[in-house]
Amino acid sequence: MTIFSGGRRRAALALALSGVLALTVAACGDDGSGAGGDQGAEGSGKGKITFWDNNGGVRTDVWKEIIADFEQAHPEIDVEYVGVASKEVQSKYDTAIQGGGLPDVGGVGAAILAGIAAQNALEPLDERIEASSLKGKLNKGMVESVRSAGGQGKLFTVPTSASNGVLYYRTDLFKAAGLAEPSTWSKFYEAADKLTQRDKNRFGYTIRGGAGSIAQALDAMYGQSGIKQFWNGDRTTVNDPKNVAALEKYAGLFKKNTPAADVNNDFTKMVAQWDSGEIGMLNHNLGSYQDHVKALGTQKFRGIPNPTLDDGTRVQVSNPVDGLGLFSSSKNKAAAWKFIEFAASHESNSKWNRSAGAIPANTEAAKDPWIQEAEPTKLAADVLFSGKATIVELPYYLPDWNTISKADNEAEFQKVLLGRITAGQFLDALAEQLNTAQAEWKQQNK
Repeated sequence: MTIFSGGRRRAALALALSGVLALTVAACGDDGSGAGGDQGAEGSGKGKITFWDNNGGVRTDVWKEIIADFEQAHPEIDVEYVGVASKEVQSKYDTAIQGGGLPDVGGVGAAILAGIAAQNALEPLDERIEASSLKGKLNKGMVESVRSAGGQGKLFTVPTSASNGVLYYRTDLFKAAGLAEPSTWSKFYEAADKLTQRDKNRFGYTIRGGAGSIAQALDAMYGQSGIKQFWNGDRTTVNDPKNVAALEKYAGLFKKNTPAADVNNDFTKMVAQWDSGEIGMLNHNLGSYQDHVKALGTQKFRGIPNPTLDDGTRVQVSNPVDGLGLFSSSKNKAAAWKFIEFAASHESNSKWNRSAGAIPANTEAAKDPWIQEAEPTKLAADVLFSGKATIVELPYYLPDWNTISKADNEAEFQKVLLGRITAGQFLDALAEQLNTAQAEWKQQNK
């Protein structure tokens, strides 16, 4: 399979890194608009800054609360909020880096971090954190995950939250069918079969076939195969025969135990369908927990960590740590940093993660009582931080990772679901792309 968009992206990054690409800087004021490579200025620490929310529309309300709190505490600073949909955020940043108009502060998840950092668009934050109130108060695992994802050994974002793969299941439907909790993959497949009554429009599972499908499929693959590393030397394990067999079984759920419309499901469609219908199980992450509570209450469903093997072995892929980045082109870095420090502080970080149902990066926020009350978050935190799971680290450090795992292969995964290509053909092509990207990354980082 030829990598078209990925190849163009690598070429653009190489040009940016060599300084050959002339980046146009838009006219800008205190909002810090500018392009990658513009080193900006520390500024007065007062005035206007612009913040891009990388999950606009979903987390807008809680961010506006945090901004209002910040502006009350810092009346000398005005924060302009811009919501960007998660599926558009990479292209928005890439366009702004090349053409001008970057914000001062932006949400940058680990999955897109390397590509942005490689274009010199983000300020390293190690020294700022060391000299701030955040020193010693950020989860070490999340810090190291972000450092690794940046690909340069530097901290390009302040981590704010981690999510985790969650299997949500309808406790009422399971009870009526006499089914045990789907805590293992064998119990999961048994439940998917038993809960499916196609003539009554009831299904055991809803699968993610549209945007965001690849990471979820990888989680199902590695969880079933038990393979504990993404790389074997410089070759990926995605097309290991055990993973091929796991994907065949997982994709085999489509139309057999799922609605046919699932082939186009992104997370919003999948979540809405599960909340409103009679579908037994849904794989997503902690981010949709509050949606399920609003739709179903807390008595009709549970959210548990993804299934284990029958012997209790738990393998799951890493979820990208979310964070806040300070853009190098900002003309008011002092004010922008004050906002980041405030947003990552105990109270704000707890408020945001409680709204999202995610795991706080601030270690003080992680001790707050609400985490014990939100069962999926508590169980996910237990798995992540108590050594009960092997985490297969996805290669977020590859500048091409987001392109390969989204634009280049989501449509190919749909072909697997529809039976147009086999799981083996899909994974062999994916492996070829990943091995090429890894070789190029190593060559560039000699």
